[in-house]
Amino acid sequence: MHPYADILHEQLLAFHPLDDDAWEDLMMPWTEVTIKRKQPITRVGETEKYLYLVLEGAQRAYYTHHDKDVTLVFSYPHSFSGIIDSFFLRQPSLYQLDTISESRMLRINYHDFQLLMQKHRSIETWVRVAVTKVLAATLQRQIELTAFSAEEKFTALLRRSPQVLNLIPHKHLASYIGVDPTNFSKLLSTVKI
Repeated sequence: MHPYADILHEQLLAFHPLDDDAWEDLMMPWTEVTIKRKQPITRVGETEKYLYLVLEGAQRAYYTHHDKDVTLVFSYPHSFSGIIDSFFLRQPSLYQLDTISESRMLRINYHDFQLLMQKHRSIETWVRVAVTKVLAATLQRQIELTAFSAEEKFTALLRRSPQVLNLIPHKHLASYIGVDPTNFSKLLSTVKI
C-alpha cells in the first residue's frame, strides 16, 4: 500500500470516482520528492514532466511580462500542481512554477500517466472531469479579474482558500488579485476576514 494512499485517494475522488483496478494501478507510480523553498519546479520553455500532489508547502505559477511577475495560481497541501496544459499538450510552458516554501510532493510522470489513461477508461474520464472543473474555475477567475473590484477579488480568494493568508507572502497575493503590494495592506485592513 502506498504510504500516502489515503490523501491520494481523497483528492482523486474529489473530481471523479475510479474503479478498483484503475485505483490500484494509479496508486503505484507516484514517487515522493522534496524541493527547497524558492526553487523552480518547471521553467518557461520546459515541457512539464510531472503531475504533482502537494503534501507540504506552497507553490506559485506565474507569467513574466515586461519584468513584472503576474501570479496565475497557487498550490498548497492536498491540491494538485504542475503546469497542466504543458503536461497534457506536451508543449513548452509559457509560465513558471516555483516553490514558495519547502515543498514535499507526490509526482507521477507523463509516460506512466499516459499508459494508465490508455489502460483504464475511468482514469481517462477522471482526467476529462478534472480538466473541465479546472476550466470552469479558470473561467470564474477570469470573471473576477475583469469584473470585480480589488476588494471583491480578495474576498473571493479568501472564501475559496482562507489558508492562503498564512501560506503565501502578501506580495504574491497582491499579484494574484492584481493590486500593488502597498494597496494590499490597505485591503487587509478594510476587508473583514
